[in-house]
Amino acid sequence: MKIIGITACPTGIAHTYMSAEKLEVTATSLGHEAKFETQGAKIENVLTPEEIQAADAIILAVDKDVDTRRFAGRKIKRVSTSWAIKEPEKVIEEALENIGTIEISAEKNEGIQEQKSGIYNHFMNGVNYMLPFVIAGGIIIALSFAFGITASDPKSDDYNALAGALSTIGGGTAFAMMVPALGAGIASSIAGKAGFAPGIVAGLLAANGGSGFLGGMIGGLLAGYLTDLLANKISIKKQLAAIYQLIVVPLVSILVIGLAMVFLIDKPIAWVLDALTGWLNGLGNTSGLMFGLLIGVMMAADMGGPINKSISTFSIGLMSAGVNAPIAACMAAGMTPPLGLALATILFKNKFTKEERTSGQSCWILGASYITEGAIPFAVADPIRVIPSLMLGSATAAGISMAAGVTSMAPHGGIWVMLIPNVMNNLPMYLLAIVAGTVVTALAVGMLKKPVTVEDSKIINEVEM
Repeated sequence: MKIIGITACPTGIAHTYMSAEKLEVTATSLGHEAKFETQGAKIENVLTPEEIQAADAIILAVDKDVDTRRFAGRKIKRVSTSWAIKEPEKVIEEALENIGTIEISAEKNEGIQEQKSGIYNHFMNGVNYMLPFVIAGGIIIALSFAFGITASDPKSDDYNALAGALSTIGGGTAFAMMVPALGAGIASSIAGKAGFAPGIVAGLLAANGGSGFLGGMIGGLLAGYLTDLLANKISIKKQLAAIYQLIVVPLVSILVIGLAMVFLIDKPIAWVLDALTGWLNGLGNTSGLMFGLLIGVMMAADMGGPINKSISTFSIGLMSAGVNAPIAACMAAGMTPPLGLALATILFKNKFTKEERTSGQSCWILGASYITEGAIPFAVADPIRVIPSLMLGSATAAGISMAAGVTSMAPHGGIWVMLIPNVMNNLPMYLLAIVAGTVVTALAVGMLKKPVTVEDSKIINEVEM
């Protein structure tokens, strides 16, 4: 049988490629031909019209909107990337047997609206809009600190023009767009293109009014649902439709959401955020340790899934309020799962298949780059033993980081941003936290996992042959 499909996730990094690899390897082991187009940072392995026409089954393992119109007249099986990684054989069998498939029409991009619904999906779309500003802006800010902590301030004695430019680009511009992009992404997910303008206005008002990322999330939701009502739910005579969409929809939606942000949302949310900021800044060693343990458990619970994204997005939002310890703990906790598994494949070789030991080599780079998803194949293969081990190691790393008061001026980048001077305020303790979390993860995995059986080795060898 010929099996084709598309894989895509909101960030376009790990889940996109891991699900494609898992489906292709599984399909090949079952005796089928397989090709999957990956819509990650760029679109690769593009499906041709001839391949689509000749396919016996089409699988879309996606967590975001994709254009399905080229599959018009064909039945497709749509699943999440995580489900494709966990149950690839079942997904393939159901696709071949037309279980849970839908037929795509030529007129509509079907199969999308069903997946778009749900607040979490809207939030993730907002995060997807926000991440480029956060990552690029945060690292550019960190680069400005290489010249000195105050080198970007024109009033400082050690002022450097390049440091000032980097600070303006990263902090004054890119990072400042974080909340507006979040609001625009959420609103666009709900209302389509019409939601972009009111969403970005809601985000700007939240950023300038003090309600920050919490206000941006709430404002984005309200802007999206209000605009969706105005643009997509109200019937307008054909003669007036163009002027209605061009003038009335943006005018009313921006005005209403703007007034709501100024008079109803900003002040109470800003008060909550200020109280939270004060509490976090006042954490002692014991309280910091407890919060760090919570961060670590959440980061490793689903390795890039909803829980992981929730705490990391929350921590990124706190950076705009000047609270930089949680994001350091998140980064440490996100690095240790792949690093710990990479170490475990070396220390406990008899407990991993040949394929897993090979994957462990790539986990060194993935972990060092703060790509937690590198641990997913191991967790899928043995979730009962691996996931608790990852949570224990990540909790150790984040707990030490928070207890030591480590802060990071960069929201991403893994160990690579540590090479930039002045980014980490307590680098020795941070390195200790990462090493401790890695070792704890490896030892826990080694103690809990059972040795690979002869039967498992035979299966792997047969697949590889």
